Amino acid sequence: MMKSIQNLLLASLIATSLAACAGSGALEAAPNSDRDPYENFNRKMFAVEQTLDAYVLKPVAKGYLYVPQPVRRSFRNFLNNLISPVTLANDLFQGEMQRASTTALRLGINTVIGIGGLFDPATRLGLERHEEDFGQTLATYGVAPGPYLYIPMLGPSPPRDLFGWGVDWLFDPVTYVGDESLTGPILRYTLDGVDARATNMGIIDEIERSSIDFYATVRSLYRQNRESEINNGVTNIDDLPDIDDLDDLDDF
Repeated sequence: MMKSIQNLLLASLIATSLAACAGSGALEAAPNSDRDPYENFNRKMFAVEQTLDAYVLKPVAKGYLYVPQPVRRSFRNFLNNLISPVTLANDLFQGEMQRASTTALRLGINTVIGIGGLFDPATRLGLERHEEDFGQTLATYGVAPGPYLYIPMLGPSPPRDLFGWGVDWLFDPVTYVGDESLTGPILRYTLDGVDARATNMGIIDEIERSSIDFYATVRSLYRQNRESEINNGVTNIDDLPDIDDLDDLDDF
């Protein structure tokens, strides 16, 4: 974050490296934590992420908020349209033909009528957007997520989703833009992260302020949101539990 098979090898190498660390004792298992066996390691990586957020991502995101809102909305529409081929591939893998049809129609309409995806006429036509990834596809076939892992700049990345991320890279047209297959996806991933951080600035800051244990809160929210995504649900912020209760939800 490789042309064709190199993209898949990247995720596999990361997963293999983590497994090697586990075998060598580098990932120290936390006691009484079956759902997060490498909690000590994960908390250290989470701290790295928090430092990067405080000194890099958040200041950039704050600056991005000075961009007029209509421009930011069009940019978000464009990013959403770029990821549509990945969603379409996974809709098909899951046998979700109606959702695949919706994704294909959205891609065509927003690319042509929406000027390359800058606008979202498909939603106004009743074609609601959704996202699918290969981690979700594996889950629908009964593949377990594996141990919870936190990787800076990727976030929660259990082995199933990390492997899925590598497969999705193969179906992402941005991968094949330019001379280096890394350039396009990394740029898109970075811009997407800045936009998402800016959009959710208030929510993230409030959760951090209100959480007794921010790491545990993020872990709980991730698990709930991921389960909802796998079941084709829609996460509604208003439906999430009270912040004070989140630290007790790791058995979800």
